[in-house]
Amino acid sequence: MARPHQPLPTWADPDVPAESLDPQGLSRRGLLRSAGLFGAAFAGGALLAPTAAEANTSDLGDPHLAYLVGDHHVHSVYSHDAKYTFSQLARAASGYGLDWMVFTEHSNFGHARAGGAEAEHREIVQARRDNRRTLIFQGLEWYIPGAEHCTVFSPPGRHEVDLLKRFEEAYDGKLLGYTAGAPGHPDTPRNEAHAVKALKWLDQQRRCGYVDDVLVLANHPLRLGIDSPHEMRAWRDAAPGIMIGMEGAPGAQAAAIPGWRGANSRRGEYENSPSENSWPGYPREAYLTYGGFDWATATVGGLWDALLAEGKLFSVTSNSDVHRVAFDTWKNGDWLPGQNFDNTGRLPDPVNTAEPQPGSDFWPGQFSRTHVGVTRYGYRQVMAGLRAGRVWVDHGQLVDGIEVRVNKEHCAGRGVTLGGRLRVRRGERIFLNVTVTTASRPNHHGEVPNLAHLDVIRGAVRGPVADRDAWRAPNTRVVHTADVGGRRGRYTLRIPLGRVDESFYVRLRGSDGRRNGPGLLGASVDPHGPITHEPGNGDPWLDTWLYTNPVFVDVVR
Repeated sequence: MARPHQPLPTWADPDVPAESLDPQGLSRRGLLRSAGLFGAAFAGGALLAPTAAEANTSDLGDPHLAYLVGDHHVHSVYSHDAKYTFSQLARAASGYGLDWMVFTEHSNFGHARAGGAEAEHREIVQARRDNRRTLIFQGLEWYIPGAEHCTVFSPPGRHEVDLLKRFEEAYDGKLLGYTAGAPGHPDTPRNEAHAVKALKWLDQQRRCGYVDDVLVLANHPLRLGIDSPHEMRAWRDAAPGIMIGMEGAPGAQAAAIPGWRGANSRRGEYENSPSENSWPGYPREAYLTYGGFDWATATVGGLWDALLAEGKLFSVTSNSDVHRVAFDTWKNGDWLPGQNFDNTGRLPDPVNTAEPQPGSDFWPGQFSRTHVGVTRYGYRQVMAGLRAGRVWVDHGQLVDGIEVRVNKEHCAGRGVTLGGRLRVRRGERIFLNVTVTTASRPNHHGEVPNLAHLDVIRGAVRGPVADRDAWRAPNTRVVHTADVGGRRGRYTLRIPLGRVDESFYVRLRGSDGRRNGPGLLGASVDPHGPITHEPGNGDPWLDTWLYTNPVFVDVVR
């Protein structure tokens, strides 16, 4: 079970004097105070299940939230293509301000059958002891049968390792030979059905109490074009309580720093072309990133919006997917005689060469951040916040905070926040309230970020689609842009959304304003969205964005 007395993050601990915090820590403490959650009100979450107030998404008003910063996609020496130890990664995550992280090692025979998962767990337990202000989950990067990868993780508990091992052996596409590169075409009805069966099995382990919780998120969904729209809908619908979303932006964000990896490099290492395994309905543009974000998320009126337009929550995240950090000087150590990954499940410890080594990644928290709204601090609370969709993401520490509420015109309540649903009668007038806390200190590139504009994106909710491979949402577009480049500190925008005549959702997007242009579906849909960069010339620090999850507005009789 989760340990009692989990120490609060430094910025949230009233026993840590304010003068010892950096500007970011001071800003986050201020946000916590403004939410009324400082000190004892924010403690104890590791012991408690989510409360009724935390689960509330009605128009009576959501609770005040504090946002914990995390990364659900991290690799260590227990992945065959990575190189860092748990202590290196946990120290980096703490240094870059993460409150929570998930170790997601690749499925492999050494991990499942040669004791790798158990050895990994022992090191994670030690990392939890050594980094007591960071919530550290053990997870797995699942090779989806017939498709790409997913993050799978549960909270600390008696069966957290057994769950991953049992799941890996019974349902992992790599171990079963059900993935790209295996004999025959991997995208078959048999393989797609096995992926659905896997998710239902995971959900059953949660329902029967074998583990307290489990969550699944699709990783880099359009990197290879093999996650088809109908597969993503099938995963979501098979287990909506655990299959909660996808990476809005992949890792490997340092891949296209000029002069680093080569003339053809792209952010996210999205450097592929359609293959025989790809779903044929995706355009060629789908294989690129836009402002560092996956095409499925970055295209207004595209695949993410098509999923949301059915009226079902599907979250986006951002993370490091750290394997090898750009400009880092460590290399993999040498194997002892007779050892290999299949019989150890672990790489040798890395060795410092003092010379830059190949790599495309940032450390956890260094560039990509996923912010999860909670009312208490703990493992279960992070997972509850993710499931509720109280999520926003940013690159380059673009802002310190963003709070979103949708209110009825005369409602005295606090309104409904990210992931929630506001119930209204036809003809009622509603408003979007956005409170921004601008960047208070230099980011990890040495400059103070500037949020230049915020876009309000609105889409009609029309219910389930007849064509499960539909990837367009024709009734979604940017409906308002706020130019905020000259504003500093903390400010609130009150944006009228008019009188409601049908159910819809609204989400936000913002950027530093340095790279934008007409969206892929035209300027009338998205006049200044993210654009792709020239190959080899994609400095991520010069093109940073934030995205929020949606708020749904449901018309009731």
